[in-house]
Amino acid sequence: MDSALRQIAERIREAAADRGTLRIRGAGTKDFYGEPPRGEALSAAGLCGIVSYEPSELVVTVRAGTQLVELEGLLAEQGQCLPFEPPRFGDGGGTVGGMVAAGLSGPARASVGAVRDYVLGARLLNGRSELLTFGGQVMKNVAGYDVSRVLCGSLGVLGLVTEVSLKVLPVPPAEATLVFDCHQADALRLLNGWGGQPLPLNASRWTHEQGQGRLWLRLRGATAAVAAACSHLGGERQDDAQAAADWEAARDLRLPWFAARGERELWRLSVPQTAPVLPLEEPPLIEWHGAQRWYLVPPGEGERLREAARSAGGHATLFMAADGDATVTRRFDALSAPLRRIHEALMREFDPHAVFDRARLLPPS
Repeated sequence: MDSALRQIAERIREAAADRGTLRIRGAGTKDFYGEPPRGEALSAAGLCGIVSYEPSELVVTVRAGTQLVELEGLLAEQGQCLPFEPPRFGDGGGTVGGMVAAGLSGPARASVGAVRDYVLGARLLNGRSELLTFGGQVMKNVAGYDVSRVLCGSLGVLGLVTEVSLKVLPVPPAEATLVFDCHQADALRLLNGWGGQPLPLNASRWTHEQGQGRLWLRLRGATAAVAAACSHLGGERQDDAQAAADWEAARDLRLPWFAARGERELWRLSVPQTAPVLPLEEPPLIEWHGAQRWYLVPPGEGERLREAARSAGGHATLFMAADGDATVTRRFDALSAPLRRIHEALMREFDPHAVFDRARLLPPS
């Protein structure tokens, strides 16, 4: 155990002895996500660097404090990438540990999978200050519970991720973005129909701005497959450089639609891809072929969105509160009693002294 890891382990032991609360923090780019953080910040910034990288094996092992931009730069040199496109909020792009803890994925998530689908293994400092190892560096190495994937989206309530092994993929040889003018219902119908065809669909988004609904569709894959899909689908093909910049902006929530948030809350609704237009008057931004729908609403409107999501078989998350809003609104949907018991049992097992900020993910009922 190196000096940076020893210092963190010692701070966890002290907090356990003093009954203190620690909140794990990487670059701080996702401080807005989840319930408001509590307790003393425990920085993972000192745990940085690439442990190993085997381009031929499509596996990289990296320490949790490493910035995403550094990891993605290394992968790009070998023509490889993180296909799930984790959001890189902030200039530094966030950290690898924060990527795993938040469990957020970008525009391609519906086609290529989520963060958890690419985590092969992880090392964790739990609430007893024990360094635990889960999984490894290959896909078929898990017997029993796949704890390394449980860490994805846990927001640090189970412990501090110190190291993670990730599956990476080659950058697809061809890419094209097509645009279609259509209403929301037509966009959902088109996406559902295309999803049943052998097309190299990678990402999509629909917005209604300046009186016009527009659907962006990104194709990725073999050169011949992308060319054939463009010919089959029609639409207006976009300039590759401009389209790439727009998808990067969508990934990091920097599109004009998000920039117009002002004093409104940003809500993320997760519903089945086949869900129809929701009975909400606000025009959404739709991603993931219909499965992720963003809404901007004034504070206090959350229950209306949650009811709409539940009626469609999904759930709603207050992703970003309004600036300066002191309204107490639960960020995540309340869990059913059985699920809450499972969450609480996991937290007790990994962190029996409640060292880590549990309320970040699961506030008291």
